[in-house]
Amino acid sequence: MFETHEECLVCLEEIRWDGTPTCPYCGSVKATKYKKKHRYRCNSCFTSYSVTVGTLFHKTHVDLRKWFRAILLLRKLNPDISIRKLAQEIQVNRATASQMVNRIVTASPEQAEILRKIVREIEKRS
Repeated sequence: MFETHEECLVCLEEIRWDGTPTCPYCGSVKATKYKKKHRYRCNSCFTSYSVTVGTLFHKTHVDLRKWFRAILLLRKLNPDISIRKLAQEIQVNRATASQMVNRIVTASPEQAEILRKIVREIEKRS
């Protein structure tokens, strides 16, 4: 499993962008990385973005380690896990767990592919 939120961000960047950050707003690959942050500034449309923009992780404020654990539980280990049990497992409240499950279950085909790749990466590291 991943040790830190930053390791999860690096993994997600590799899965989503394959080493070339792409602006989710204009599609440009011309970006400048901010120092000490996992954020980028688009040199075409001048917006700031991270790898989570446009994904089910965007604007959740939940540590990606918890997201990755929830994805593994729901997609691989225990698809029938209850909201209450999931909340206990990943140490969030039930409302947060419910929102996470909703986002994971209703993920678009593109997002579902990202989820499959995350599960694969977690399995490689285990």
